[in-house]
Amino acid sequence: MTGMESLRARLLGPAPAELAGQRRVAALGVLVVTLVGGALRFWRLGHPDRLVFDETYYVKQAWSLVRFGHEREIKAGLEEPDELWNAGDPDVFGNQPDLVVHPPVGKWMIALGELVTGPGSATGWRLSAATVGTLSIALLGLCAWLIWKNAVLSISASTLLAVDGHHFASSRIGLLDLFLMWWVLLAFLFLLLDREQGRRRLAARWGPWWQARHGPDVPVPRSAWARAARWWGPSLGVRWWRLAAGISLGLAIGTKWSGLYFLAVFGLMTVAWDLGARRAVGARDWLAGTVVRDGIPAFLLMVPTALLTYVASWAGWFATRGGWKRQWAADHPAPDGSFAALVPDPLRSLWAYHVEQWNFHIDLANEHAWSSNPWSWTVQWRPTLFYAEWPERGEQGCEAAECVEYIASLGNIVLWWGATIGLLVVLFLWLLGRDWRAGAALAGIAAGWLPWFLYQTRTIYSFYAVAFVPWLVLVVVTCLALVLGPADAPAQRRRWGAVAVVGYLTLAAAFFAWYWPVYTAITIPREAWNLRMWFDFWT
Repeated sequence: MTGMESLRARLLGPAPAELAGQRRVAALGVLVVTLVGGALRFWRLGHPDRLVFDETYYVKQAWSLVRFGHEREIKAGLEEPDELWNAGDPDVFGNQPDLVVHPPVGKWMIALGELVTGPGSATGWRLSAATVGTLSIALLGLCAWLIWKNAVLSISASTLLAVDGHHFASSRIGLLDLFLMWWVLLAFLFLLLDREQGRRRLAARWGPWWQARHGPDVPVPRSAWARAARWWGPSLGVRWWRLAAGISLGLAIGTKWSGLYFLAVFGLMTVAWDLGARRAVGARDWLAGTVVRDGIPAFLLMVPTALLTYVASWAGWFATRGGWKRQWAADHPAPDGSFAALVPDPLRSLWAYHVEQWNFHIDLANEHAWSSNPWSWTVQWRPTLFYAEWPERGEQGCEAAECVEYIASLGNIVLWWGATIGLLVVLFLWLLGRDWRAGAALAGIAAGWLPWFLYQTRTIYSFYAVAFVPWLVLVVVTCLALVLGPADAPAQRRRWGAVAVVGYLTLAAAFFAWYWPVYTAITIPREAWNLRMWFDFWT
């Protein structure tokens, strides 16, 4: 192996030609899992055929965006708007703007489904969630391939997401958090693609760059800057995948503000990958080189892009005059000569609106039966109840004395409890083993879970955790990679490792099948429901 081939292998692993067979198996397996997972998500998607849980807000707000470009309040005096909506009549809006506390992207996505079927169809207002939930199965499988280049692990990642009850239930309801998950997962994929592209460029440019600056006939530069730059390594050019990630993260923030944490953590993650690459090729001043060549450009490419994308996501609010606080700046003119006078009135109005939204979020502290502390999320201490009905014999197909129809965001405990234990293993691999794969798995959890610990007095719910479910899956897959064994392990070791991995996946699929009725509101006898509700805090 030549020096350049060795460098490329060190940066990128096996050559693509060596992975062709694995890639075909991974693509086929992920496709099959996605099709099955999608079929399960779309089956009886319109049941219950009524607004459930917080659909009462987001589904109606989505249609208000379609009709008016902004959210409007319910007609004055209309006491049962949900009943009218459930009956297929969406004419529930008055003329006054509504103070909504989440940006519009997720609601626009719900609106796409409503445009397909009409706003009166429960299938329609859940259509986008089911589509995104299905596609995210394939997306995570692709992410796992880019991380491990192993078919078994890629298929395992898709399978675990497909059979997770938390992700499944969120894929069948018109809420915002699944769309947040989609955009941050898409950004994560883009950054993995950027990692590969950046390392390919570094491998290709390192030799010529070194010769051009350190050859025997090259004089030492006179300027301090040029002398320092001799040890940084080459520039890697414009990183278009990072630009795509910035757009995706802007749309995530435009769904829920918690997307900001993903922007911060993923930004540090992608620069840390570059730092590792410059160290690997032998750049003498790899730290300064990473900061100057990679870190500052990454910030300038991703953060302004995300900000501009976020502001653009309010296009409907800008284009109309009736949104909440749309005319605030006109009613509160900026003092002449002040900095605020330089800001266009629509942006000043949007800022005033955001201040009011922020105050709402930080002051939200009310009692709710299904609120939960983030400490309990990964062990599924308090899943959120989305829907429950208690029919008796002869009602809704009930053939027992008492029956239950139920939908809860109960995660697959084979996955969630496994991930809770696996977090310690993966943290060890990252801190002591400097395993970038472990760091990638931890990044999404750090961004999606840890910030909620700052809000101990705020009312929060466990269904928010769907935003970081893909990274819980990656934590488990990191552990499954240890079980499977390295590529150069003896064949018998690999076979038994594969058997153990398949056994784990089978157990997860069996748990999902057992809890299928309480994910899909199938009418079952009360006794059958009791068998599935193992703990009082699940009910």
